[in-house]
Amino acid sequence: MATSVLSRKTGVIVGDDVLKLFKYAQEKKFAIPAINVTSSSTVVASLEAARDKKAPLILQMSQGGAAYFAGKGVANGDQQASIAGAIAGAQYIRSIAATYEIPVILHTDHCAKKLLPWLDGMLDADEKYFKEHGEPLFSSHMIDLSEEDVEYNIATTAEYLKRAAPMKQWLEMEIGITGGEEDGVNNEDVDNNSLYTQPEDIYNIYKTLSEISPYFSIAAGFGNVHGVYKPGNVKLHPELLGKHQNYVKEQTKGTEDKPVFLVFHGGSGSSKKEYTDAIGHGVVKVNLDTDLQYAYLTGIRDYVLKKKDYILAQVGNPDGEDKPNKKYFDPRVWVREGEKTMSARVQEGLADFNTAGQL
Repeated sequence: MATSVLSRKTGVIVGDDVLKLFKYAQEKKFAIPAINVTSSSTVVASLEAARDKKAPLILQMSQGGAAYFAGKGVANGDQQASIAGAIAGAQYIRSIAATYEIPVILHTDHCAKKLLPWLDGMLDADEKYFKEHGEPLFSSHMIDLSEEDVEYNIATTAEYLKRAAPMKQWLEMEIGITGGEEDGVNNEDVDNNSLYTQPEDIYNIYKTLSEISPYFSIAAGFGNVHGVYKPGNVKLHPELLGKHQNYVKEQTKGTEDKPVFLVFHGGSGSSKKEYTDAIGHGVVKVNLDTDLQYAYLTGIRDYVLKKKDYILAQVGNPDGEDKPNKKYFDPRVWVREGEKTMSARVQEGLADFNTAGQL
């Protein structure tokens, strides 16, 4: 069981526990779904699914999702809403996660060059929390400079890893662009060749970062695209990930078959075989967002359509013109329907990635 390698069995885990969990995932050939959360509602829907399926989980906030946590009415010109929302979301997740009796990695998603002030603000909060508690507020962050030239990407990522390393904080980076559009980042028109990372780049990253800290992972492009597209429109080549692992092993003259912790971006809409193949090549984290956004909607949509005649007014429905409708329009009722359908979709992901039953 995964908890056998962890010093902290439930709640938000950090440092060596994150490293041990990812290593255990590689050994047992499963990946942990990373769920983009934007509210307490999406947090509990995700935690409920993982608890019921006895699985570890990654909860992550994007820059836009973090701003939503703070409230859409808060100005975000210098990332103050995204910083405040990320901190608030992290504190909420830390306060509630242990209640669900599963280990949770608390992560933040894509941070492009223009969003680096957001990452800086979160690291300020991490360092403050570390001084008080001996661990960072967040388990990990992602820096995504994949749109920049490779040298800048690697050098800048290394500088951020140097800042995170004293806290034993994990850092995820991306090399090779993930196509499609997500959370305001649009890569729908990039050259297809940019979607595939070269093994030499993976080795250069591994060599540079491993000299600083062991707490890092690489989101390597193998044709990944954000969003959901018609079958056949996206050409994934997970076998490339195996070539990356072999190249790093050869160059380092190492003994481990999977020396690199890899990440699968743009996971929504992929086939079970594509997931399984990627996991077999050392993927330990798979991002899920688009499918879950739609799943959350379906529960609320279906409830509204079914109960339409009971939510058109506060009083009066097909059962009588004087009948109250509060039990139908109470947000706790219809929001819960979205939580249930989202939770069910998270459970599917846990089964697809072989995460279910690992606790």
